[in-house]
Amino acid sequence: MKITVVKKFAEYVYSNYIGNFLGFVIGMTSTRLVSHFFTTRSIWNLWGHATHKTVLDKHTYSTLEWSISIIIGFIVFEIVSKWLKKKLNEILPRYKFTQWLVNKNDNTDIA
Repeated sequence: MKITVVKKFAEYVYSNYIGNFLGFVIGMTSTRLVSHFFTTRSIWNLWGHATHKTVLDKHTYSTLEWSISIIIGFIVFEIVSKWLKKKLNEILPRYKFTQWLVNKNDNTDIA
């Protein structure tokens, strides 16, 4: 009983960790997408006069960064958690993360 609880918990953590982590990382790196097209007024670009990008105020810029990172991160999370894991389980059914949790004497099927 104790092994099955640990096995189920490890499967749950593994399945959610991959999707959440990749979604977070790609969401955070997508904030560069906003900085590629927009800028804020600062002394480095002469308060917006010496730039070819669209100038936004700081609040709008930060709101746009957060919105883009949340949306792209959520899309990546959904793709990883739904589609990619299903494909990996079809391609490599015997090489799951929890393979090491199963005893050698246990006759249960992992796949």
